Amino acid sequence: MALQTLIHASPIDYVILVVYFAFVLGIGYMARHQISDSLDFFLSGRRLPAWVTGLAFVSANLGAVEIMGMSANGAQLGLPTLHYFWVGAVPAMLFLGVVMMPFYYGSGVRSVPEFMLKRFGPAAHLVNSLSFALAQLLIAGVNLYLLGSIVHALLGWPLWVALIVAAIIVLAYITFGGLSAAIYNEVLQFFVIIAGLLPMVLIGLHRVGGWDGLKAKITQAAAAHPDKIVPASEQLNSWPGQSLSGFDNPVLSVVGIVFGLGFVLGFGYWTTNFVEVQRAMASKSLSDARRTPIIGTFPKMLVPFVTVLPGVLAAVLVPEIAATKAGQAVPGGASGTVTYNDSVLYLIQDLLPNGLVGLAITGLLAAFMAGMAANISAFNTVFSVDIWQHYVKKDKPDDYYVKVGRIATVAASIIAIGTAAIASNYSNIMDYLQTLFGFFNAPLFATFILGMFWKRSTPAAGWSGLASGTLAAVAVWLPSALGVYSLSGQGVSFVAAAAGFVVDILVSVVVSLVTKPKPAAELVGLVYSETPKESLQDPEEKGKPWYKRTVPLAGLSLVLVIILNFLF
Repeated sequence: MALQTLIHASPIDYVILVVYFAFVLGIGYMARHQISDSLDFFLSGRRLPAWVTGLAFVSANLGAVEIMGMSANGAQLGLPTLHYFWVGAVPAMLFLGVVMMPFYYGSGVRSVPEFMLKRFGPAAHLVNSLSFALAQLLIAGVNLYLLGSIVHALLGWPLWVALIVAAIIVLAYITFGGLSAAIYNEVLQFFVIIAGLLPMVLIGLHRVGGWDGLKAKITQAAAAHPDKIVPASEQLNSWPGQSLSGFDNPVLSVVGIVFGLGFVLGFGYWTTNFVEVQRAMASKSLSDARRTPIIGTFPKMLVPFVTVLPGVLAAVLVPEIAATKAGQAVPGGASGTVTYNDSVLYLIQDLLPNGLVGLAITGLLAAFMAGMAANISAFNTVFSVDIWQHYVKKDKPDDYYVKVGRIATVAASIIAIGTAAIASNYSNIMDYLQTLFGFFNAPLFATFILGMFWKRSTPAAGWSGLASGTLAAVAVWLPSALGVYSLSGQGVSFVAAAAGFVVDILVSVVVSLVTKPKPAAELVGLVYSETPKESLQDPEEKGKPWYKRTVPLAGLSLVLVIILNFLF
């Protein structure tokens, strides 16, 4: 029987794909010659310039979350999805560059959990290492599931075959070249992603009659199904964003978005997630490390125009997505029943001519491989450095840990095939991802921020706050999963993350007051008040033009993101 494919590609589309994969594997093979020790494999020898690590910083996140997740959110909720970028990402990225990177980079650690070891000791380090490793395996499964869905849609292969093939490709170039291969490929993938998605947006806008035509069609669809579709006024304005927060009251909605998404989830993800921080730590100097996330904010501000907007367009241009939004069960899509996650795939099918189909598919594959590679390269570092080296096999030769890292890469790729099955159960992948971030990142941010700015925070508070915060987030989410209560949009994730953050802070403060803190001498370089201010800045920045200095560049980015929030 002939295989059923969602996207019908021509020979030229396949040629584009083959050329791209040749480049990806070639970069991985060439990067292997730069690896002589574990620092090279796990942190690229700390020799990369800021513009490379800055683009990789954004590209590492430009995977399932950005493409399928944000387009799914755009189709379902509209412009409030922009908050994930302009409220939930950019401010936290600026804070990471200006305030936190000097501690990460200056302490000489190889991972975020290793920073926890220095600040709080072995117990907090082990809790953080295990929770982070688990999170990366689950999130790698998300990227792999969507990557396999693309291969399935393009070639008609069974999903399990597509998953295995996709995992092998990512596995090959990370095993070859470590973090350098991942970062160089992420820079290439960033440009491929933009080139693949931008034509789809431009053609889609032309098809609906421009921005005014898009607004008119959204208004018409919402009026036709008021009981199923979010009101047009909420879809076409990012503030106050009730459809995203789940709160009907506009004031509560703004508070939920700013605190739940912007502060707890946003800062929790961008400032403590080693997937992102690892790219900055691979920079060649403290100044480059600080500017890495700041440089990344500029393309990050523009990314929603090629991720969120396709979903908004799909909701009015693609009959299958429009019917799904109206509450109908539509057969088809990558999983047998059309979901919001299929928005981009249907746009490619309906809008793009041959040649551009290949470019768009290549862009999607690049995005998912970048995301999965980022998860796995961070996992192999934490597993090898923070778990294996500290708790299983100490004091082995350096090349032994590089070998362990490569084995961990293989194991993670295999496990991700299994965790991909979990992701397949969600019609909007953002629901799943924000739940994971609430469990793992929000409590970690609370522990970090308290430990970095309050010298009284003790080792016992580090692990107990982290564990209790995670349990609190799970406890808030579980009744929702069992149907006890519900909030629309990602409201449950915001509330769970906020609960995890608050409980972590409360437990940490109480435990700190009844346990013994570390001596002040051991907190230099780890706590703000105990660290000489001159060590938090790179003297090389003096005399450089403003765009090569951390604070002026961050100031420009902050002004631009405030303007965007007012415009939309």
